[in-house]
Amino acid sequence: MSAPREIIAKPLTREAFSRFGDVIDTRGAGSFPINQGRTERFHALAGVELLGDDSRAILSIFRGQPLEPLQINLMERHPLGSQAFVPINNQPFLAVVAPPGDFDESAIRVFLVRGNQGLNYRTGTWHAPLLPLFPDSDYLVVDRQGPGDNCDEVVLTTPVIPVTGVGTL
Repeated sequence: MSAPREIIAKPLTREAFSRFGDVIDTRGAGSFPINQGRTERFHALAGVELLGDDSRAILSIFRGQPLEPLQINLMERHPLGSQAFVPINNQPFLAVVAPPGDFDESAIRVFLVRGNQGLNYRTGTWHAPLLPLFPDSDYLVVDRQGPGDNCDEVVLTTPVIPVTGVGTL
């Protein structure tokens, strides 16, 4: 295994994250009024992808703890469905990603996800396991349940150390 490399976490924006999935954020999103004008609907911020027979979308809550030390040694992907993470206690987290397809360590990117944003990894997008920055961070997770092997993992040759600048959130 090589010495770790540092990757600076970039702010999560729709444009920067588009090859990996969707950003779930009301800022800059289209909306329209519903419920007799009392509610603003930000419609279809992300799409749930489901592949394979007998698959269905499920909602779960994950409670995560920070990775200490903050060094990424493993990436995973879900070849049969998308996976969305929306913080429910306003805690920021990191998204360490690489494009779908054959895994390419040189293509790893790091995004800082604000506590009022969520994200949806597209089917097959490589990503690190959940990376909360604070203890007891809760997430509403939308993903796939059903038959088939829906998790591939790869161990990194060169570990990644995200550089967060968390003090700037």
